[in-house]
Amino acid sequence: HLSPRCSTLLLPQKSKTKSMKTITEAKLKLSANKKLSDLLFILWAGGAALLSYSLVYALRKPFTAATFDGLEAFGLDYKVLVTIIQILGYLIAKFIGIKLISELKRENRLKFILVSIAVAELSLVAFGLLPAPYNMFAMFFNGLSLGCMWGVIFSFIEGRRTTDILASLLGISIVISSGTAKSIGLFVMNTLNVSEFWMPALIGAFALPLLALLGYSLTRLPQPTEQDIEQKSHRVTLNGRQRKELFIDFMPFLILLFVANLMLVVLRDIKEDFLVKIIDMSGHSSWMFAQVDTVVTLIILALFGAMVFVRSNIKVLVVLLGLVVMGTATMSFVSFNYDSLQLDAITWLFVQSLCLYVAYLCFQSIFFDRFIACFKIKGNVGFFIVTIDFIGYTGTVLVLMFKEFAHTEINWLEFYNLLSGYVGLICTVAFTCSMIYLIQRYKKEKLLKKEREAGLSGGICLLYTSPSPRDVEESR
Repeated sequence: HLSPRCSTLLLPQKSKTKSMKTITEAKLKLSANKKLSDLLFILWAGGAALLSYSLVYALRKPFTAATFDGLEAFGLDYKVLVTIIQILGYLIAKFIGIKLISELKRENRLKFILVSIAVAELSLVAFGLLPAPYNMFAMFFNGLSLGCMWGVIFSFIEGRRTTDILASLLGISIVISSGTAKSIGLFVMNTLNVSEFWMPALIGAFALPLLALLGYSLTRLPQPTEQDIEQKSHRVTLNGRQRKELFIDFMPFLILLFVANLMLVVLRDIKEDFLVKIIDMSGHSSWMFAQVDTVVTLIILALFGAMVFVRSNIKVLVVLLGLVVMGTATMSFVSFNYDSLQLDAITWLFVQSLCLYVAYLCFQSIFFDRFIACFKIKGNVGFFIVTIDFIGYTGTVLVLMFKEFAHTEINWLEFYNLLSGYVGLICTVAFTCSMIYLIQRYKKEKLLKKEREAGLSGGICLLYTSPSPRDVEESR
């Protein structure tokens, strides 16, 4: 039998041309079908992930729209205490998540989501039912139940060719949902006349069934294909010994990232929880936060989504770190020069949000997915993200306590600008050093790989060229 290629060569010129045309058309059709399939998958997976975490925010963040003016508990500001208590629950969840998310199997993800959101809503109902200030303790369980949701949702979309754009869509949910949650909270209180204590439970009641439905939708996503695994490597669970070995292997790099991200998480959390105290809202629409965050979201989506067109993992990592360094440096400059720049509230908020979220979301979305693929690490993204969050939220609690106990006379705007300036400065140095380490480590591993391949090919050559004992004997 002749192969199709040989048969084509034996055909007359007209038939040969027609055959080649048919093959070309088939390839173009196949390519078009693949692009359509990828687009539909992005809409399904990316849309479900984005909406899912947006609804997590609806269960967790609406209370930040309330100021609780005049309320104190145990001699401290009531809102600060509510925030600290919720973050303590969130912090403990992150600590548990280092093990839980690293080892969570695909078939158990939906059960985890359903239990988590049910406990979160019940805690919000308890927050409305119980008298203040004792209702603040209900927020501990709200934070505890939702602390691992990001890692669980991300585990559905990691390790795919389209993960860059999927993770970008998931990442922007943090940006857009933060402002939207505050705006909805203000709308419910100001327009619907719902009290500060019942407003979170009302919003959560609408979010819960939708989030359960989206969680089911995520479980129906197909497994990564062979092409996905080839490009992004296979993702596996990690036990305690494997987590320790992974950390030791990249210890200098990871320490730099963890320290810098600790500061970014602290700054982001203070901005989100106390923005209504940092910025004077008089004269501005209650939807201002959502409008600013929408513009920031579109910019970040364009930046991170464009990475899907870059196949080289190391190039993407370097570009991302370059964007982060520019962002943190700009954030520091704007914060330290706030008085001289004389920026209006909306411009200041836009610059701060863009710089902060480019840096923060880089590591919450696509960075570690590319990092695993670049160095062929056996593991999953959830381990890195949950560890960063655990360290970060520990810092948030400490900063809030320091602010309350040591410097109660400092106003929130001055406090935030001072913190933002120093965080930007330290992060610029840390991420620059991280970039240098990453490039050197990649070059070193590439060189070792070449040496191993050269050694292997040399061994094969010796195997074929070395004379056998019989050949030696015959030559004698």
